[in-house]
Amino acid sequence: MSSKMVIRQPQPVMVSRESDQWGSGICDCFDDVPECCFAFWCSCCFACKTSKKYGQCLCLPLLEIFGGIIPPVTMAMRVSMRQRYGIKDTMCMDCVYATFCKACSWCQMSREMKRRNIQVVLVNAKNI
Repeated sequence: MSSKMVIRQPQPVMVSRESDQWGSGICDCFDDVPECCFAFWCSCCFACKTSKKYGQCLCLPLLEIFGGIIPPVTMAMRVSMRQRYGIKDTMCMDCVYATFCKACSWCQMSREMKRRNIQVVLVNAKNI
């Protein structure tokens, strides 16, 4: 009897039947007032918490301390989230929001994750 070593696991496919637009606007702070207050008063902590909930490194947003004009982590997270959820927008708008509305941008991403809360379910997964 030979044993098999599995090198790559099958990846779940997420099909979203949601809208291809953001669930809330960039300035819809009244949709979730406590989170927006948290983001306003302690944006670094809020960005780290949101990054962790999204499945990224907790300290990733702290790299923006060394950044330049455009916050690269905020912009990358917006682009990644748009890709994951199939949201239609442009990188130009992501750049504008990341640069001039950073706290609001993180709030919008947090609200979108709550709204979409897609559970990953593996169908027909077999143990080897």
